[in-house]
Amino acid sequence: MVKIERARRPFWMHQIVEYMLGLILIAAAVQQPNPAVPAVMGLLIILNAAITIGPAGAFRIMSRKVHRVLDLLVIAILAASTLQTWVDEDTTGRLVVGAITFVLFIVWFHTDFDERSDRKARRAARAKPQSEELGKQAGRVVGDTVNSLKRWKDSIGDDDDE
Repeated sequence: MVKIERARRPFWMHQIVEYMLGLILIAAAVQQPNPAVPAVMGLLIILNAAITIGPAGAFRIMSRKVHRVLDLLVIAILAASTLQTWVDEDTTGRLVVGAITFVLFIVWFHTDFDERSDRKARRAARAKPQSEELGKQAGRVVGDTVNSLKRWKDSIGDDDDE
């Protein structure tokens, strides 16, 4: 199976985008003749971002791992509200909620939900050797070479004395 290499955006950026998407839905709801669905969906997105433990979290109730799952639930609710027929909703409102659903999924897909310690460990595992470590290795190679040459020179000098 092909493994997709995806850009991993920081979680704080994910939260800020969620706040913006929620505000966009609420602003769009104000312009609609039937604002209930877009307004409630906007509040749902904002609430989901606000209760998560993270740099932009307001109440810090749930972890990032739980937020990751709840994001999928919110995306499913947004998609269902786009397709539902029992609450009267304007076509423009449906399109806006559908577009926000798509954008939220893309943001979710490219977000790094790991905690700081997990991110540091992952980065350290795939990091290239640091310059300090390379400098130490180069110094050892040079030192070993010089010592080898001195020993070789001393062994040649001992052969000449005999």
